Order: sequence, then structure tokens, then C-alpha cells
Amino acid sequence: MVMGESESRVNECVARGTYPTTVVSLPVESSVFRDDLSPQKMARLNALLSSWRICTASRSFAAVASPRSLAFASFFNPNERWSGSRPGHPQPNVALNAQSSLPPAPLSAYRPSPALTARTLPKLYTQLSKSRLTFLVVLTSMAGVAISPLPASVPTLLATAVGTALCSASANTLNQLQEVPFDAQMVRTRMRPLVRKALSSLHATGFAVVTGTLGPILLYTMANPTTAALGLANIALYAGAYTWMKRRTIWNTWAGAVVGAIPPLMGWTACGGKLLPSTTYTPEYFLPSFLSDPTLPSMDLSLIDNPLGPLALFLLLFSWQFPHFNALSHLYRGSYAQAGYKMLSVLSPAKNAVVSLRHAIILIPTCSILFPLSGLTTWTFAATSLIPGSVLLRAAWRMWRTGSEKDAKSLFQHSLWHLPAMLGLMMVHKNGVDWGEWFGKIDDARVDSNTSS
Repeated sequence: MVMGESESRVNECVARGTYPTTVVSLPVESSVFRDDLSPQKMARLNALLSSWRICTASRSFAAVASPRSLAFASFFNPNERWSGSRPGHPQPNVALNAQSSLPPAPLSAYRPSPALTARTLPKLYTQLSKSRLTFLVVLTSMAGVAISPLPASVPTLLATAVGTALCSASANTLNQLQEVPFDAQMVRTRMRPLVRKALSSLHATGFAVVTGTLGPILLYTMANPTTAALGLANIALYAGAYTWMKRRTIWNTWAGAVVGAIPPLMGWTACGGKLLPSTTYTPEYFLPSFLSDPTLPSMDLSLIDNPLGPLALFLLLFSWQFPHFNALSHLYRGSYAQAGYKMLSVLSPAKNAVVSLRHAIILIPTCSILFPLSGLTTWTFAATSLIPGSVLLRAAWRMWRTGSEKDAKSLFQHSLWHLPAMLGLMMVHKNGVDWGEWFGKIDDARVDSNTSS
């Protein structure tokens, strides 16, 4: 082994995100170094070396930045990585020789940030808002409106969609403001607007404040106070608790799952639905026909508005996020390790796969039992939902069995269509909606119009 370092020592250093001094002191091109380490370990060490150079450049920027801008940045970046290490938090012990170290680049080597124009600003705002994530949030909130048995007007529907999007944009922007030095160390996030200085921190803060104010106000005026409170709570949970927990505990994933499960509840409450049971709002159970008493009167559709409805929506979104995110974090666990995030996929990939499998199993009874039992869907949904549920469960089982990146990628891809498929099937099998009669009325209307003409 290189200068007495054992392979277990290299593995330990790679997992911890530091450099084995005697190994890195050799040129990367060394034949001894190449022969002794596998290509995977070589790639990870090279990635760590690139990450160290990015941190060096960041500290060089801090050295020439004005005290005022550093004070503002430190408010959002309490880790103080911009200006050095804190007591009790030493920097990684990196010993590089002259052949592998790079001097700080002069200021003339940096390109000036492009000027903000009316054409580029909307694109930067969508990047701050994480447009694809915001679209998914709005989609799930609209699902809560669509599946609710209570009526909703078009203005309420549009206001809920726009207000939810504004709340999501604010939460995502505040999250990026706090994670600039960490995003700079990850390949997946190093091109975000704040990392590449396309926008200033002050500009992004203003955008977050405006969207975080307009969203709840719109929900309050056009929907109701409960929906506005849920929007504010989601901003606080995502930009506050979840972001803070990401570098401190693996339970951040569970906190993030709660954040993702709130939007459908916002759609439910926007229609006037309640969330918690009370003496006047008790759970109602809709049994399948073969278990129901035929002597009892027909089902009262007004009873569909009961606490089991929001519970089913919450569990669906909460459990779905574990196969979705755990598979993604498994693919990027090296980047998360470099940035210092405490992800289960970094600390224990095996447990990460077990959690994904566990919640893929939970999704089966949630969709096949809880949804039709609550009355939101007919019991036909119990059978049709088994198809996408079984596909997702099989993918989660394969990831748990092999732990390979191929199966993790497969699980992630299956999760992308699984949720829209479930939401679509819920609408097809929504209780109280007779699609055959609805299409029949359209045909009758066409016949009548042709006859009259």
C-alpha cells in the first residue's frame, strides 16, 4: 500500500470526506497510486480534491470581499466556511505537494456576472424556486382540491395553485440562501444562481420575502386562514427545520417528508374541509358492498367529508417520498458526503434501502384500503392501484436486495410516474362521480344540438 496506508484507511478517509495525508501527497498520476486503488476510489478521491479546490477558491473570495457583504452572507451561512474554521470544527487535514496544489486565482481570472435583464430574470427566479419541485407541489395541492367531496369555485382553485406556488418559491429560495457553500461542493447543485453569483444574496432575499408574503395573503383572502397557515408552516418547516437538520441528523428526511405531505392538505382545506376529528367531525367508514348490510339505506355521499380523507392524502405523499428521495440520495451519496450532509444513504446505504422498501410496502394498504375505506374512491381503486404499487414495490425490493446504483436509478424513475398515476386513478375512481353518465350527457347534448339544427 502507498507509504504504509492500508486500504481500510483510505476507505475511512473517503467516507469521512478527508484526505489521507500520505496518499494525497503523492501525484495522482503515480503508478503506485493507480495500481493500489480501484477506479471507484480513485474517482472519489479526485472528486474530493476538486471539492477542496472549490473551498479554497471560496475562502479566497472571502479574503477580498467587503466586511459588509461577509456579514450579510454569514447571517445565512452560520457555518462560517467563507471566513475559515470555527473552534472545535477544524478544517480537513489536507497536505498537498507542489505538483498537486493550485495557487489562488487572481481576480482578473473571474468573469463578471452578466447583467440582469427582463429576459434572464424570470429564468433565474424559476431556478431559485426549483421549478420542477414547485410544479410537483402545486400538482399535489390541486389533487387535494380535485379529490375533495366539497365544491370549489374556479377563483378558489386558481388562488390555491398560485398561492401554493408562491409559498414553495419562497421556501426553496430561503433554502438555497443558507446552502451556498455546500451547493458549491456538489456537482448537482454547483450551477445554482447564488453559487455562480448570477444573483446577489440581497436580491434573492427580497424575492423570498415578496413571494413568502404574497402567497399566504392570497391563500388567506381567496381561500381561508387554515390554508394560509399551512402555507406559512411549510415555509418555516422547509427553510427552517429541514434545512437546519440536513447537516445534523438523518431525521431530516422525515421532516422533509412532512413538508411534502402538507400541499394536498392545503388543497383539501381550500375547499372548506377540516383536518382533525371532533365531536361533530368523526371518521366514517365505507365498506365494500359484500361487507355492507343490504338492509341499510344507500351510501350518503355527504359523509365522504371526514377525517380519514386528509389522513389518506397525507400518508400517500409522506410514504411516497421515501422511495423517491432515498433512491435519489443513493445516487448522489458521494456528493452529499462531500458537502457534509447527514443522509442515511451516506451513513448506511443498507438502512436507506430498507426505509425505501418499508414505505413502498406502506403505500399498498394506504391506496388499496385507506382511500376506499375513507370514501374518497370506490373499492375498484383498491384493485387498480395495485398495479403501480406493485411495480414500485418490486423496484424498492430490488434496490434493497442489490444496493446497486442501477436499481436505485430504476426506483427513482418509477417513483416519477407512480405518483401521477395514483392521482389520476384516484380521479377516475372518485366516489360519487359517474364518468359513464358524464360522457353520456355529452353525447346526449350533441344529439340534441344536431337534431335542433
